[in-house]
Amino acid sequence: MPGRQTFVIIGAGLAGAKAAEVLRNEGFDGRVVLIGEEPVRPYERPPLSKEYLRGEKGFDFAAVHSADFYEHHEVELRTSSVVSEIDPGSSEVLFGRGERLGYDRLLLATGASPRKLEVPGADLAGVFYLRTVSDSDAIREALSRPGRVVVIGAGWVGCEVAASARQLGAEVAVVEPASLPLERVLGPEVGAVFKDLHESRGVEFHLGSGVERIVGNGAASGVRLTDGTTLDADAVVVGVGATPRTELAVGAGLAVKNGVVVDEHLQTAVPGIYAAGDVANAFHPRYGTWIRLEHWSAALNQGPAAARAMLGQEVSYDKTPFFYSDQYELGMEYRGWAPSYDRVVFRGEPASLQFLAFWLHEGRVVAAMNSNIWDAAPGIETLLLSEQEVDPQRLADPGTDLADVAGPG
Repeated sequence: MPGRQTFVIIGAGLAGAKAAEVLRNEGFDGRVVLIGEEPVRPYERPPLSKEYLRGEKGFDFAAVHSADFYEHHEVELRTSSVVSEIDPGSSEVLFGRGERLGYDRLLLATGASPRKLEVPGADLAGVFYLRTVSDSDAIREALSRPGRVVVIGAGWVGCEVAASARQLGAEVAVVEPASLPLERVLGPEVGAVFKDLHESRGVEFHLGSGVERIVGNGAASGVRLTDGTTLDADAVVVGVGATPRTELAVGAGLAVKNGVVVDEHLQTAVPGIYAAGDVANAFHPRYGTWIRLEHWSAALNQGPAAARAMLGQEVSYDKTPFFYSDQYELGMEYRGWAPSYDRVVFRGEPASLQFLAFWLHEGRVVAAMNSNIWDAAPGIETLLLSEQEVDPQRLADPGTDLADVAGPG
């Protein structure tokens, strides 16, 4: 590329930090500017609901790079900086204080924001959301005092916070409008496994219930449910989903639909502008549709893919969707994409917490989860990529190699 170019990355999370790393590793010798709103260097978010929240690991464990990485690799890391506008016409980003910064390529890695609870009392002290390291610090401080925590939402954040709170000794109640935790993602068959796990550790579920209001005088002291029940609470943690941070993209006239719309190269319809991570609704060539993933793996893998595309390399982002979770003694990994399925097949006994689960659609494995079985990933990936019909009996048989389950019995 002629001349000294400037590549700007808005969003100093995992996706942005990995993109900056790959730009340097691939030999880009221009200017790299990584802009983040938080006052700390880039970090990964999964520990915030687990090891970091429980105080078992410090910030360095969550950090993407060591403290000297950015200076050593000549990446201009601008923390505590807020971009107010993108001007595609002049290829500049604007800051609130009037500064303008020109770019040759721009990557949006702005992530997502927690969805707010729209009920009376939601703004009381003692009501927490979890997205940033400072959020995790505040929740840990609240958990340091004996008491009762009400978690609103039984998705990944809610379940992981509930597990960590119990491990720290708090009494925990979880409120969820669905009939089971994680039901929207995992369905009732596997959602029941997580319900049993949490209840065995003393978590109290209020399923099929909504929140009418947060009660309290100046600070939250309880949660009133739509069925009339009031749950006492010394702290309330809300985990009801997240919304992609598309404000800059909207202002710049980029296509936005459930995130910033990008092609399989992670490029928007405006040449030179890319998006990656939680904010990106990316076309997936294998599935033939757009998918937005709010998971660690998307940030980890899309950031580098976008960096290579920015450098003019031929990139087609087709990674199998992946996420993981750790709750108490259950560690799991999920691979695939199952917007619809017609059967779940287990290999192993779910009650043992050591099993595989397979989601099937029209006889083909579209997603799979390994729970405390750590050598199954290659076989699962092979099954997913093959897109062949499988024999459910052999799929369920622990004595049959996963490579041998396709086809009739």
